[in-house]
Amino acid sequence: MVEAVISIRGARFGDETGIARVHDEAWREAYRGVIPGRELERMIVRRGPAWWRRAIAGGTRLIVLDFADAIAGYASYGRNRMPSLSYSGEIFELYVAPEYQGGGLGRRMFEAAQRDLAAHGYPTFVVWALAGNDRAVGFYRRLGGRIVRRAPEQFGAETCERVAFGFD
Repeated sequence: MVEAVISIRGARFGDETGIARVHDEAWREAYRGVIPGRELERMIVRRGPAWWRRAIAGGTRLIVLDFADAIAGYASYGRNRMPSLSYSGEIFELYVAPEYQGGGLGRRMFEAAQRDLAAHGYPTFVVWALAGNDRAVGFYRRLGGRIVRRAPEQFGAETCERVAFGFD
């Protein structure tokens, strides 16, 4: 019998290449056909291992999903960046590599981020998703999020809608 160890832990130096890989794969999967191709690739390229290393060094709240010694997902979160919303915290990003999606691992990361936010004084929080990302919109609805704001997001010459899900 083979056992795979799954853990959610704080990101540390050495994780940056795995996080960048998950970012690249998950963004291509989630946003192909939603964000214009050139803009999507430009956004992906700027978030390579060096970017994630700086995020880790800078103390960004960043957790990783470690699945059998491979980074399978990540989430970043902290104080709400939009004070006009009455939520104290925000999950900035939560992504699972495509090959690990659909098995409840995203929910586990979401719950870990939620617990850490609450432990650091952010009991309520918001998560933004592009309206065209049906998988993310469904995910946050199933977790109990309710849409509390809609806003435009510009990608080159195209405008997409993003939605904020509130969690109390």
